[in-house]
Amino acid sequence: MKVIVHGGAGSDPEEPAPRQATLNDAANAGASEDDVVDAVESAVRVLEADVRFNAGTGGAVQSDGVIRTDAGLMTSDRRAGAAASMPGVEAAVSVARAVLEETPHVLLNGVHAVDFAADVGVEVERDLWSEDTRERWDALDDHPEGTPTEHLAWIRDKFGQTDPGGRDDKDHDTVGAVAYDGEQFAAATSTGGRWLALAGRVGDVPQIGSGFYAAPAGAASATGAGEDIAKTTLTRRAVRHLESGLDAQRAAERAIEEFGEITGSSAGVIVLDSEGNAGEAFNSSAMQTAIARTE
Repeated sequence: MKVIVHGGAGSDPEEPAPRQATLNDAANAGASEDDVVDAVESAVRVLEADVRFNAGTGGAVQSDGVIRTDAGLMTSDRRAGAAASMPGVEAAVSVARAVLEETPHVLLNGVHAVDFAADVGVEVERDLWSEDTRERWDALDDHPEGTPTEHLAWIRDKFGQTDPGGRDDKDHDTVGAVAYDGEQFAAATSTGGRWLALAGRVGDVPQIGSGFYAAPAGAASATGAGEDIAKTTLTRRAVRHLESGLDAQRAAERAIEEFGEITGSSAGVIVLDSEGNAGEAFNSSAMQTAIARTE
């Protein structure tokens, strides 16, 4: 089993060493599994439980003061599952897996996704706040109230009309994993979203071909400016380059080059190909990754 994981593409982290240690643990946890779905779920679960990353516990706070999680998972035989906008769910990737395995659908969202999570044994009603997110939320000079349009007015007052997609260094700390066992691929991505996004906002992460994608040629997981990743279907773009004959590294580089040219935004992507090669590319200041392999 070969596994590559990422901890988000953004600014240089203040504490890279402990983050890297967690990424190494995540990659090793995934590589110890015998099945590719188990591998990406195990890897991402490690990252969702670490408050240094924007996924699970420690996720970003939306405009109504609620942390909501999203995740998606896909295999190279094009089975897919995703779950979005879930308050109180740390293990979002496990809900995505349950959608893949237990339902005829590819995406559940909101309170119904939380109900489904509870029904299939995923823990709900978790406290997803970290000390850092609580302090930053409490430090705001005011909090939005009223209708969604009033929330939007508050957001625009805080961040301006253009809102390019990076209000906070942690916005891009989405996590993901890609696994290959020599026959099958799987990719999974999980996030806590964007800091002070409009309540209910869902970005690229649970969208097939945007935050995650897998096909017979390989698989990819993305991180970065979510709306632009969704508009350019970044992971599908990377895998398409594998299908055209590029190896994992060049496919990742080409996808990020194109993404930057089209959007002017920052993102990162990790890729595995059918030769077992790993690739990674980003146009932000940093993207920490880890790779593990077992024979």
